Amino acid sequence: MPNYNDNISELLSAMDPISLDEMSGIKLMNRIDTKFVASKRQLIDMLRLVKEKYYVQQINADRVSPYRTTYFDTDNYAQYMQHHGGRATRTKVRVRTYLSSGDLTFLEVKKKNNHLRTKKKRIQVESLETAKLTAGASELVFERTQLHLEDMHPIVQNHFNRITLVNKGKTERLTIDFDVSFHNFETGLDRDTGNIVIIELKRDGNIFSPIKDILRDLHIHPTGFSKCCIGMAMTDPQLKQNNFKQKLRLLQKINADETYRIRPYEEDIY
Repeated sequence: MPNYNDNISELLSAMDPISLDEMSGIKLMNRIDTKFVASKRQLIDMLRLVKEKYYVQQINADRVSPYRTTYFDTDNYAQYMQHHGGRATRTKVRVRTYLSSGDLTFLEVKKKNNHLRTKKKRIQVESLETAKLTAGASELVFERTQLHLEDMHPIVQNHFNRITLVNKGKTERLTIDFDVSFHNFETGLDRDTGNIVIIELKRDGNIFSPIKDILRDLHIHPTGFSKCCIGMAMTDPQLKQNNFKQKLRLLQKINADETYRIRPYEEDIY
């Protein structure tokens, strides 16, 4: 399998940078998210086309940032089953560590409503191990999910690299995740997604998006993708996953044949 990471780094180095401080006004904590799945080769094509239109976030000297995320769930996988069952309103509880920012760590609760808006609330914690003991953590989780944090435990963890782009008008943010790997705490299994790239467009409402036309021209179309649920399905074959099998086959197809293009308007059950 070709290694495209050097090409990606070269293209990022030619883009104008934006700092974390300059990003402070583009948090988009209440937003509309649109996800796309592509290959690294398609990502390289995309970066060539957007390099004059977008800034790339730079932390210290780095334009690719490593992340670690640990997802929590109940013994009966309440949040996973929400997603698997296709519920329009669903939640995720996670602890995310920003490895390029001095291991800055947050307990985060994401809630997606039936109007396709995603709201995220978070509090800073010292570490994954102490997250449940942090003042306000239990209250935040119950307020957003009606689940008790003390009844939840780590299920699956992922590591990935992220590129963050901001359009020159600073009206949207684009996150690009690749080299995604998973570890399941219950089964002990480890898996990765190969050359898959997960692109997420984050914007506050249906404002004009420069990237959408570019992605369409590259035959990269919207398709749902949950790193949490896909990671759980890949690492625990005993879990109910009928509604994720189409997505798992899609990942295999893209990795096996990088000329594959996702069909426009593929039914999005996620």
